[in-house]
Amino acid sequence: MQKKKTILEIQKMKADGERIAVLTCYDYPTTVIMDRCGIDVILVGDSVGVVVAGYDNTLPVTMEEMLYHTKAVMRARPQALVVADMPFLSYQTDLPTARRNAGLLVKEGGAAAVKLEGGENVAPVISALVDMDIPVMAHIGLTPQSLHRMGGFKVQGKSEEQAEKLLKDARAVEAAGAFSVVLEGIPMALAQRITAELSIPTIGIGAGPHCDGQVLVIHDILGLCEKYSPKFVKRYAELTPIIAEAVSSYIGDVKEGAFPEERHGFK
Repeated sequence: MQKKKTILEIQKMKADGERIAVLTCYDYPTTVIMDRCGIDVILVGDSVGVVVAGYDNTLPVTMEEMLYHTKAVMRARPQALVVADMPFLSYQTDLPTARRNAGLLVKEGGAAAVKLEGGENVAPVISALVDMDIPVMAHIGLTPQSLHRMGGFKVQGKSEEQAEKLLKDARAVEAAGAFSVVLEGIPMALAQRITAELSIPTIGIGAGPHCDGQVLVIHDILGLCEKYSPKFVKRYAELTPIIAEAVSSYIGDVKEGAFPEERHGFK
């Protein structure tokens, strides 16, 4: 059995030059499979709202939903480090609300850390959570909870002004105490510069090959999400046609009376 991953070990991976593999996960059976494969970090992402619940974006996801999925993941007793996303409105209103919601994801959900979106603007929140001993993974660049301000899911940091703002954001979340930071949807050269400058690990998604680690949505790499297909996603399997074939075969067997057979019953 692999050793339980901790925050300190994830940070040491950057120092040692070892790449960090992160995937999203939202349920017990997928967690079991991932953990057997040796995934370093499991992110219980608010992306569950899109790929599982069918929302158009992550904004409708609630704390109750995040707690439900975090608990499901933790029932598999994963050796990976488990980070739970803080959904929209769970940390933006005031510090007491942010502290309570982060605490619930750790106390009731069982997560080892939380993730929240934003840079300089959320540095006080990160600091407040770290002060109560809750590790925080930051998230800058293309932040899905800010899609309306950004005018959709667009690459961030392409202009010199935007790039400088993201550099300030990266420095701010590190100074606030974040143990790592997700860099999403930013130019490769900028991600490389941020990664070189920070002492904490950078986890890229659509940020090129120079980050300390990478994260993708599990449904994307398995070909199970037909809503969108981002350029930065690599499909490692196409499970949709396999599942469709199995379901079609089952329907056919039921309609034709081929299932169940006597061996599927009791005497």
